[in-house]
Amino acid sequence: MSQNRSKMSVFELTLLTAINMMGSGIVMLPTKLAEVGTISILSWLVTAVGSLCLAYAFAKCGMFSKRPGMGGYSEYAFGKSGNFMANYTYGVSLLFANIAIAITCVGYGASFLEVELTPIQVCIATIAVIWICTCSNFLGASITGKLSSFAVWCVIIPVLTLSVIGWFWFDPDLYVASWNPHNQPFFTAVGASISMTLWAFLGLESACANSDAIDNPEKNVPIAVMAATIGVAIIYIASTNIIAGIVPNEQLVASNAPFGLVFAHMFSPAIGKVVMGLLVLSCAGSTLGWQFTIAKVFQQSAVDGLFPKVFARVNKYGAPIAGMIIITTIQTGFCLMTISPALFKQFNMLVDLAVVTNIMPYILSMAAVGVIMKQAKVDPAKAKLYNFAALIGAAYSFYALISTGYFEVFWGSIATFLGWTFWGLVANRFANDENSSAA
Repeated sequence: MSQNRSKMSVFELTLLTAINMMGSGIVMLPTKLAEVGTISILSWLVTAVGSLCLAYAFAKCGMFSKRPGMGGYSEYAFGKSGNFMANYTYGVSLLFANIAIAITCVGYGASFLEVELTPIQVCIATIAVIWICTCSNFLGASITGKLSSFAVWCVIIPVLTLSVIGWFWFDPDLYVASWNPHNQPFFTAVGASISMTLWAFLGLESACANSDAIDNPEKNVPIAVMAATIGVAIIYIASTNIIAGIVPNEQLVASNAPFGLVFAHMFSPAIGKVVMGLLVLSCAGSTLGWQFTIAKVFQQSAVDGLFPKVFARVNKYGAPIAGMIIITTIQTGFCLMTISPALFKQFNMLVDLAVVTNIMPYILSMAAVGVIMKQAKVDPAKAKLYNFAALIGAAYSFYALISTGYFEVFWGSIATFLGWTFWGLVANRFANDENSSAA
């Protein structure tokens, strides 16, 4: 009975998925896009189509797959090695991505408090945020869902408010003047912001990773994935483009708190402060939700025998505390490695590496959709539609890889290749299973 009480509702899972996307992506997005110009709206359209295809394919995988999460989906086409590689690359991505989110929380909080932090102070504060969010997950999925439900409103309220009433302050001439401020070639400009917009959508798959934390996942996971992705896409496109028509481009580029800046333009500096405070809470909620998701990915892999058994241990609330502590300890080490005057430059590189490694399980999962549909005996006409969506999602993933940059793809590839070495250490456990399947 205690396990049932710790389950999330479909509404809580939808909000957890939304906060995993919005809490990390929306806060600094207007500043990042201002570096390219309002031509980035074309990147939004490309990313929205690609992300919706990915979300649709993931939703169908959640409906028809007998194995949970992206690792389970990948196993249909690539066996146990595919399961391992999907969860390994996803886990690596989340380890770095959540450090990035926590640093964003600290940086935004410093702006809110009007204090300047040294790199060492930023590092210590980031470590504190990660550990506090990790400990908040010790009471299980239900608590995580409730806290995430609260945190998501801290970003939804100001962003929706801006999307609805911001048009009264919108200046079309200002928007047009910011179209392509650096006069970049068309495809260069669009491609330059693809990685930014994809970063904003990372997390659309997190409902799949938490599929064992919800009742009736075959029905509820697809609902959570599609509802969260569609809602977030609308909010992203509307809010970021409205800001570009209210705040001059040169001010946006220089801002550490673009949403606070736009509300200060619309109303007063005091209102801008309130918005900044809400977004600090949103970042903290996103960090909390991602820490829970990382632990669940490692837990599922440990249950399947792919990761060390320590990650599978849970307390009476179903929370994998031992795994959470190990994961957060590793993240602490990475935080300490970033202490330098060039902290945020290194941080941006970690974000790009997180994007690259996160795409790997996307590609593996999309390649497995056809096998999943065939084994589930889905109607061929419907299966063609699902396979087409997966193909578009895979094509977009490769385009995003190229747009991210060769340097980041290189190091992301090194991290992926390292995973094959780790797989070799555990592959012998499944040798008999793989041989019998081949026979």
